[in-house]
This record gives sequence, C-alpha cells and structure tokens, in this order.
Amino acid sequence: MAKQREKEPVNIVHQNAILCETIRKEVRNQKLYTNYSVNPFKKMYTLSGKPNSCHDSADGEEDENFLKIIHRASEEPVKKYLYPQTEAQEYGWIHKPLIAQDRDDRRLNFPRQNSEITKYMDAAWRLKEQTENLQ
Repeated sequence: MAKQREKEPVNIVHQNAILCETIRKEVRNQKLYTNYSVNPFKKMYTLSGKPNSCHDSADGEEDENFLKIIHRASEEPVKKYLYPQTEAQEYGWIHKPLIAQDRDDRRLNFPRQNSEITKYMDAAWRLKEQTENLQ
C-alpha cells in the first residue's frame, strides 16, 4: 500500500503575508473617482413632474456639457469617428457611391422596358387579381 501524502498544516504567517501583498497591489492600482455623471449610453426614460410641485418647475438651468455628451452618444458612428472602430463597422462605412448616378448614361442604367407580351401579361394578371378580390 502506498503511503498517503499528508497535508501540510496551514501556515498563518504565510497566509497573512500573501494577504498583505494582495492588499498593497490593490491599493497601488486603485484610483479614486470623484467626478460622477450619468451614463450617456444608457437610455433614459424621464417622467413628468407633479403639476403642483415647486421643485419640479422648469426654473432649473440646463447643463451644456451634459447635453453635448448626450447628443454625441446618440450620433451614428460615422459622425462620431473618422475611421471604423470595429471590423463590423467597416461594412457600409463609406456609403456614398463612387460615381455620380446619371440616368441618361446607358452603360450603367437599365430601365424597365415593356414589349407587347409584357403589356398583355400585366393586364392579364391585373384582371385575374380583380376577379379573385370580387369572389
């Protein structure tokens, strides 16, 4: 029978040293934030105030910085950034056509052309739809 390896007892001094080192690392990398604001990327659903309440009246001032942040957050990515921020944004980033659309240019414009047969079939399909709607 193989000898079972005995578990070493927990060394409290070593555990305390590990805890102290962990706390020192956390405190060293910790930053204290005192500038709080509303998350502009979260949708806000505001409710109207009570009609007879004094503190809900429209005498308050608007914060221009807050309004600017809210408007920037609601813009499309094309207006916010010069270049796409993700791979998925690359599709459709440049949405303007490469050349101006000219309806008179026969090389790129192929309008629908009706012949005698297509005119006849259009009339036949319309007549069929009308008879089905009457029934």
